[in-house]
Amino acid sequence: MLDNDPLWKLRHALAGLALALLVSVVLAAFLGAFVGDLFGDSYGRRVAIYSALLLYVVAGAVVLFVKVAQHEKRPLSPGRVLLWTASLWVWPVLMRRRSSAPGPR
Repeated sequence: MLDNDPLWKLRHALAGLALALLVSVVLAAFLGAFVGDLFGDSYGRRVAIYSALLLYVVAGAVVLFVKVAQHEKRPLSPGRVLLWTASLWVWPVLMRRRSSAPGPR
């Protein structure tokens, strides 16, 4: 029964992505506060920077899940969560590199 369930097949990717998003929300909060303080101690500025970072990370999560999740078969580990987290922050570079790679003709 579990062999036919698409969510069961994506369980490693879903768990890794959920944990990476949790870590990224905390990182975005600290980074937003730090960068906001560099450009003046304004709560509104910190919130705007945090919101932009959060939007960036969530967009990366969606893009990575669509592109990579069906290939993720390895069990979840701390290293995999760190890899997912790092991928959420550099996802445009990963997508550009993958799309510009020469394919078979």
